[in-house]
Amino acid sequence: MRTTLLSTRTTTRTALALIVSAGLALTATACGGGGGGDDGKDKSSAKATESIPHTVQLPRLSGQKIKVTAVWTGTEQQHFTKVLDEFGKRTGAEVSYVPSGDDMSAFIGSKVAGGDPPDVALLQQPGTLREFAQKGWLKPLSESATAELAKNFPKGWQDLGSYQGKRYGVYFKASNKSLVWYNTKIFQAAGVQEPKTWPEFLHAAQTIADYGVSPVSVGGADGWTLTDWFENVYLSQAGPEKYDQLTTHRIKWTDPSVKDALTTLAQLFGKKELLAGGNDGALQTQFPNSVTQVFAKGDKSKAAMVYEGDFAAANITAAKAGIGTDAKVFPFPSVGAKPPVVTGGDVGVALKDNQAAQALLTFLASPDAAQVWAKQGGFISANKNLDQAAYPDETQRSIAKALVAAGDDFRFDMSDQAPAAFGGKPGQGEWKDLQDFLRNPSDIEGTQRKLESDAAKAFKN
Repeated sequence: MRTTLLSTRTTTRTALALIVSAGLALTATACGGGGGGDDGKDKSSAKATESIPHTVQLPRLSGQKIKVTAVWTGTEQQHFTKVLDEFGKRTGAEVSYVPSGDDMSAFIGSKVAGGDPPDVALLQQPGTLREFAQKGWLKPLSESATAELAKNFPKGWQDLGSYQGKRYGVYFKASNKSLVWYNTKIFQAAGVQEPKTWPEFLHAAQTIADYGVSPVSVGGADGWTLTDWFENVYLSQAGPEKYDQLTTHRIKWTDPSVKDALTTLAQLFGKKELLAGGNDGALQTQFPNSVTQVFAKGDKSKAAMVYEGDFAAANITAAKAGIGTDAKVFPFPSVGAKPPVVTGGDVGVALKDNQAAQALLTFLASPDAAQVWAKQGGFISANKNLDQAAYPDETQRSIAKALVAAGDDFRFDMSDQAPAAFGGKPGQGEWKDLQDFLRNPSDIEGTQRKLESDAAKAFKN
């Protein structure tokens, strides 16, 4: 299995550190998705239309219907729906959206088996893209989609959406997954500063616990959040070369470097007083709630901080908390010599060979589509031609600039690059093994054995 893995530049790490320490406001300002100025639209809709550029040519698709699926629900679904609305207004196509749930592989597999897959899917894992392409489920990008992709995205992102030299995917939404968000009032009351290293992080957590508030909220009910915890610790502690080797299973999960990373994580997960609700509570907390319970109004917050990517901003603002005031953010603390920077993203692919599917992928590869969501907040794009002014504030603009500045140099989420059976399915593989580890952080060797057994099976197939 061919994997594109590149090193994160020092400039990106430095930019990120400056960005998040500034603590500037990140208000996710809602913005109309605007379209093609059809007759009969109200003035506010027409005004929104004028704010979205038309840099890409799209065909007229009047009367054609297109089905789209992604994992997004709630606020993210609302924001993505505005992107689809803009596409519909420009082309005349009728677009319907259905959330897939976390198990995209099973969802698509059942639809393919039933003879009715969606026209376009937004996948979270490069490993899933490769599996689908290998099975012949995906349609290569059209000439126009490929050209739009090449014009707007660095080669590294193009390669992540490819299989055996063919372009299949468009990385529409990207993310920085090396951030810790915190409740400023609790930090101030406990007398805690933003930690820069893992020992400082643990000390801050203990200080907050002694103050009387649970320090860390963990969304353990969603196994993918635990893979993100592991990857940040592992990248910083073991280094990029080992990260690459483990990602492609060129070293085993029984390697001493994995033991070191799990031992480090156990310093947090092994003290239930450091976790909101303890270990059992963390295992019952889904990602959205892990964020919102940190930023509940008044004295109702159940924890002081939560780890996750820039996309957590949407959940924070949904909780009516102000980023830069109620909520601030710092880089994931360095465990080794350097702080980690792990990226993720959602890649659009076509499962049906029709004009509407390819037109939507062409649109998603353009700055126009990215601007629709960027204006609403809670969104980062690797599209180098997106006008940075589209982001609602300086903090989010700076995070986006750092991502674009990385060019081809980045580390992508490890579990997302693995076969879905190991890195992308609820209740099995890495997700399940790390949930078991959260339940019993003392069983490090047992966790390693389970991880290696599941990885070996998945990579063999």
